[in-house]
Amino acid sequence: MLNFLYPDGEAVSTVSVAIISISIILISGFLMTRVTKKLRLPNVTAYIVAGILIGPFCLNLVPQSIIRGTGFLSDIALAFIAFSTGQFFKFDVLKKNGLKVICIAVLEALLASVLVFILTYCILRLNLAFSIVLSALASATAPASIMMTIRQTGAKGDFVETLLQVIALDNIISLVAYSVAISIALNSFQGMPFSVVKIIQPVLTNVAVLLLGALFGLILKLMIQPKTRSTDNRLIISVALLFAFCGICTFFEVSPLLGCMSMGTVYINLAEDDKLFKQLSYFSPPILLMFFVRSGMSFDLPALVNTSGAIGSSPLLVIGVLYFVVRILGKYCGAFTGSVLVKKSKDTRKYLGLALIPQAGVAIGLAAMGARSLKGETGAALETIILASSVLYELIGPACAKLSLYLSKSYSTKLEDLVDVQEQNSDGSEKKQLEILIERIQKIQKELPAHTINEEEEAFTEAAESQNTAFWGEIQKKNMKEIIRKHKPGDKK
Repeated sequence: MLNFLYPDGEAVSTVSVAIISISIILISGFLMTRVTKKLRLPNVTAYIVAGILIGPFCLNLVPQSIIRGTGFLSDIALAFIAFSTGQFFKFDVLKKNGLKVICIAVLEALLASVLVFILTYCILRLNLAFSIVLSALASATAPASIMMTIRQTGAKGDFVETLLQVIALDNIISLVAYSVAISIALNSFQGMPFSVVKIIQPVLTNVAVLLLGALFGLILKLMIQPKTRSTDNRLIISVALLFAFCGICTFFEVSPLLGCMSMGTVYINLAEDDKLFKQLSYFSPPILLMFFVRSGMSFDLPALVNTSGAIGSSPLLVIGVLYFVVRILGKYCGAFTGSVLVKKSKDTRKYLGLALIPQAGVAIGLAAMGARSLKGETGAALETIILASSVLYELIGPACAKLSLYLSKSYSTKLEDLVDVQEQNSDGSEKKQLEILIERIQKIQKELPAHTINEEEEAFTEAAESQNTAFWGEIQKKNMKEIIRKHKPGDKK
């Protein structure tokens, strides 16, 4: 611990301590990405590891009061993740293969949850409440890692469209499953008898949240007019509405995930404006960094090698490793079975499950909320297992996603697959390999876009340019008015 900052051992949440702690969180997360970048690991892994290092079980650089006081970050991070996921629910695209995607998503999510429940409750004999919540979390998939991989590779085609829609539906299913599971778990702790009402109630709650999110999406569309609102004001309004919706959900102790997803879906279909999502994805990294680093700081490292009497006799490390393997098996088999039933292509059947391995953002956010609801050793064990397995998933998940995109022929690294050129001259003679290579390179150069600036950066650059233009426009108007005033007829000067 930094004793000169926190002389009493436990720091009081003063302004200076809060600001310094935020700075430590941001800097540590950034520095760790310099290491993971060389190892070709995703940023999420860097953030979680950075949190473990600066947390109470290693360097202890951030006081417990700050860790406890930033619990709201999980809700805000989920709001941003869910809203960005909503952009993939375009109705015109869903009409093409909506039922097929629903079938695949339900099967892969359900099979992963069922296999994890059999493992934890039937084989390891763990607590029922813990088993059912962990099983529900097994259905979640991390959209951020997969979308980043797709963007980096430039992959496209039916496989990519199916994958994105399955991920979006997957997280809806996981949220509904989590809501039902946490309700049953809390009733189990309180010794209340099981009833159908306890299952129907969280489902109805999620329907209400879904409708409220749709209303917020409509309000967002009405408040944001591309022709009348400046780009920076569009960003301000969208963040304000996301925070407001998130606050309402937190007040009623429900997850904002489904509602924010509905909000994004309604907005993209009414406004057909994807630039807002790019602006938000360029704005949100510091928030997501703090969320994942805080999750790492909450990671109870010593608990991995111990048993938790509140859930069973198995060590958490054993539970985490088995959960890691069984969930992958469930995801792959479920995606394969679903693809066979809806008669998807051979490549989709074989490789879709491979792309669904990553698990981080949504699962970690729900685990944090679950730990807050379950409390005590059970909540801590749940969060510890999800965090430990998420690190493993993020180590192999993006690589598996990239491999699935390559094997499904959604993208290629071979030059001959990128462009097609004639291998014979007009007179029928064979061209030399060097001539073919030069033609391919020239054709690729012609097809390259004029600007290579990142789309998110472009969205922010446009906002800055419009603000700059407006500022200098006002200056120019004032100067012109001053010149006209000085030189108008009848002026004595």
